[in-house]
Amino acid sequence: MTNGSTRSGNEAAAVRAEELRKLINYHNERYFVLDSPEITDAEYDALVRELRQIEADFPELAIPESPTQTVGAAPLALFGEVRHRVPMMSLDDAFSEEELWAWAERIVRRLPDVDLDTLAFSCEPKVDGLAMSLTYVDGRLERGATRGNGVVGEDVTANVATVRTVPRQLDPRAGPFPHEIEVRGEIYMPRADFEALNERQRAAGAKVFANPRNSAAGSLRQKDPRVTASRPLAFWAYQLGSIDGRQPEELSDGIEDDPAAKLWRPQRHSDALRRLAAAGFPVSPDIRTVVGVKAAVQRCRELAAMRHDLPYEIDGVVVKVDDLALHTRLGATSRAPRWAVAFKFPPEELPTRLLDIMVSIGRTGRATPFAKLEPVFVGGSTVSLATLHNEDQVRAKDVRPGDLVIVRKAGDVIPEVVGPVLTGPGVPAHRSPPWRFPKTCPSCGGPLVRLEGESDTYCTNVDCPAQRVQRIVHFASRGGLDIEGLGEQRVIQLVEAGLIADPADLYHLDPDRLVELEGFGQLSVSNLLGAIEASKQRPLSRLLVALGIRHVGPSAARALALAFGSLDDIVGASVEQLASVEGIGHVIAESIRAFFDNPANRSVIERLVASGLNTREPGGRAGLDEAGPPKTLQGRSVVVTGTLRGFTREEAEAAIIARGGKAPGTVSARTFAVVVGEDPGTAKVSKAESLGIPMIPGDRFSELLDTGELPVT
Repeated sequence: MTNGSTRSGNEAAAVRAEELRKLINYHNERYFVLDSPEITDAEYDALVRELRQIEADFPELAIPESPTQTVGAAPLALFGEVRHRVPMMSLDDAFSEEELWAWAERIVRRLPDVDLDTLAFSCEPKVDGLAMSLTYVDGRLERGATRGNGVVGEDVTANVATVRTVPRQLDPRAGPFPHEIEVRGEIYMPRADFEALNERQRAAGAKVFANPRNSAAGSLRQKDPRVTASRPLAFWAYQLGSIDGRQPEELSDGIEDDPAAKLWRPQRHSDALRRLAAAGFPVSPDIRTVVGVKAAVQRCRELAAMRHDLPYEIDGVVVKVDDLALHTRLGATSRAPRWAVAFKFPPEELPTRLLDIMVSIGRTGRATPFAKLEPVFVGGSTVSLATLHNEDQVRAKDVRPGDLVIVRKAGDVIPEVVGPVLTGPGVPAHRSPPWRFPKTCPSCGGPLVRLEGESDTYCTNVDCPAQRVQRIVHFASRGGLDIEGLGEQRVIQLVEAGLIADPADLYHLDPDRLVELEGFGQLSVSNLLGAIEASKQRPLSRLLVALGIRHVGPSAARALALAFGSLDDIVGASVEQLASVEGIGHVIAESIRAFFDNPANRSVIERLVASGLNTREPGGRAGLDEAGPPKTLQGRSVVVTGTLRGFTREEAEAAIIARGGKAPGTVSARTFAVVVGEDPGTAKVSKAESLGIPMIPGDRFSELLDTGELPVT
C-alpha cells in the first residue's frame, strides 16, 4: 500500500514538474526574449518556487535543463551572438526578511570563520531594466551584449552606443586601463521619460509599453539604432565583470608587473564601483555599503519605503558580500553566485471600487474577463483595468460589480484583482448578484463556448471582428513579422475602414485610401508601407510565429524551420514527421496539422506567399527528403559550442537533427558528445568535463556526422 502510494506521489510530482517547466520556459521567452510578459513577477516566482520544492522533495526529478538551473532565455535571432567570456549568472531570490537571514546563515555554514555582525554588504536598488555587458578594449567601447541565456547574449553594440550615459571612451584620468575591461549594468528608462514616451506612443497610435522595463528592453532591441537613439534610455553600472577575460578576484599571477591590472584589481566590490565611477560610468547614488546583516535588512526596508520616490523603477534590493576574496571562496551554483541575493519586494495591494466586469476577445477567440476599476495608484502607476483570468477565477474570488476589492500589482506588469473586501469602511451594505459569464461574444454576438476540460471560454465565430483585429496585431507584433508602426489602434482603424480583414490584406494596401484616414499623412503612409514591405524578408520561423498557430512560440517555430527548411515542407508534413522534431511532440504537431488543414488558413497563407513573403529559413534544411542523410545520430544528443568552420550554428544543429539526433543548447548527463569549435563557451566545456562527456574538436564534426561514432584521437 505504501509503495503504491509512493509511486503514485512520484508520478504526480513528475507530471506537475514537467507542466511547470513548460510554463516557466514559455514565460521566460515572453519576458526575456519578446519583452511581452503575460503574468506578474509574483505569479512567475510562485511557479519557480513550486518547481524548486518538487525538485527538492524528489531529487530524481531534478534535471540540468530545468529552468531552476538555467538563466534567462535563448537570445533573439534578430541579433548576432556574443559569447560571454565570464558567464552572466542570475540571482537567487529572498522573498522575506527571514529568507534574507537564511541566505546570510548559509554563508556562515560554508565559511565558519565569517562573522555576520562585522561582514560588509553592498545594498543596491534592483533596477527593473535589461542586464547589459559592455566590453572596452584599450579604453574604447568595443561591444555591448545582453545577458541572453547567461552564456550567449545578443550583440546590440550599435544600439547601446546610442545610450547617452554609456561612455564611449573611458576617462583617461582613471587609467591606465587593462587591454580589455568588461562592465556589467542595467539599461533602464527613468519614470518620467517612460510616461512621456507612452504619451507620444498613444498620440501616434503606436504600441504603449506596459512598464519601464519592457520599454527599455523593447527600445534597445531595435533593428534600427536610430530608433534606440530616439528613446530616453539610461545606464547604471553595478559590477566590474572581467579584466582580460578573468574575474577581478582571479587576478594574481604577474599582477605586480602590470600597473593597469594592479590598479584595476580591487579588494572590495565597493572599491570596484568607485573605480567605475571615476572612469566615467554612472553608478546609482542609492547604493550603500553597510556592516552586518541587521544593517542590510534595515537598508532593504528603507529602499522599499522610498521605491516610488526614486526616479527609476526598482522591484527589490540586491545584497552582495563586499569582500571580493569571499566571492571566490563562496563560489556559485549552476545559475547563481552564493555571495549575492535578490531581496524581492512583496506585491503591493490597495483597495478600490470594482465598477464593472467586462470580457475581451483575443486572436484565438479566448474570452478573458477583466475588471474595470476606479483608478488607484498602486505599484508605481495608476491602475484602472485588471485581469480576472477566466470564469473559474471570477467565481473563486467571488468579486462583483460595486464591490470594494483589493488590487495587486506584483512585478509592475499586469494588475490583478485579489478578492473582495467584505467588512469595514467603504463596503456596500448590499452586494450585487454574482457575476455570470456572458453567453454571447461582446464583439460579434456569436456564442461563447467553454470547451470540455478547459478553464477558458471561446468565441467560436472565426469572423469575429475582435479576433480579426487581434490576429493581425499578433501577425505584426515584435515576435511575429515586426511591422513597425502597426499597433493595435492602427489595426482597428484599418479594419473599421474596411481596408484589411486578415494579415494577407496588409500587402495590398492602397496608399491613396490610407492617406484619406485620420492621422495618416504622406510620410506616415510611406513609413507604414515601407515597414510592411520589409517584413516580407523575415525568416520562416518569424512567419510561423506570426501565423498564430496554437502552442507554436518562437522556440518551436525555430525548431520547425530549421528541421524542414521551407514552409511547403512544413505544410506537407505528417503529424509523425512534425512530432519527430526536437521540442515539438505530438500535441503541438496535431495543432500544427489542424491549422494547415483549415481551408481559411490555407487561403491566407497562399495569398501571403503570392505577395512575396519569404518562406525559407537561413541554415534550415533545403527540404524534407524521406531518404535524407543516414540516421547516424539517431536518438543521440549532440551539443555544439563555439564556431565551426564550414557551418553556421543553425546549419550545424540542422545537420545533427537531419541525422536523427537532437541538438539541445545545454550539456546534461544524457549528452552523447560536445563539439568544441573556436571560442567555445566555458560553461558548456566545464559542464562536459565535470560529467565526463566526450568532447570532439570542431574540425572533426563531419566525421561524427558521417559515422555517428566518436572520432579516434
